[in-house]
Amino acid sequence: MSIGFWQIAIVVVLVVLLFGRGKISSLMGDVAKGIKSFKKGMSDSPDSPDQNNSNISSEESSSEDKSSEKK
Repeated sequence: MSIGFWQIAIVVVLVVLLFGRGKISSLMGDVAKGIKSFKKGMSDSPDSPDQNNSNISSEESSSEDKSSEKK
């Protein structure tokens, strides 16, 4: 027993009637934002420690330069 076109159509019509088009579109927008933030989080993963260390060392060197200028 497979799901037919008419069964899917009835479910879609019921969902639209219950929630309204505005609520469904805002929900889809929230889902898209969640997917984007998940992908960004995956790309910012700490798998590459060289990138993280280079950022720290550059920040440390700039703070050392500023402290030496104040003296």
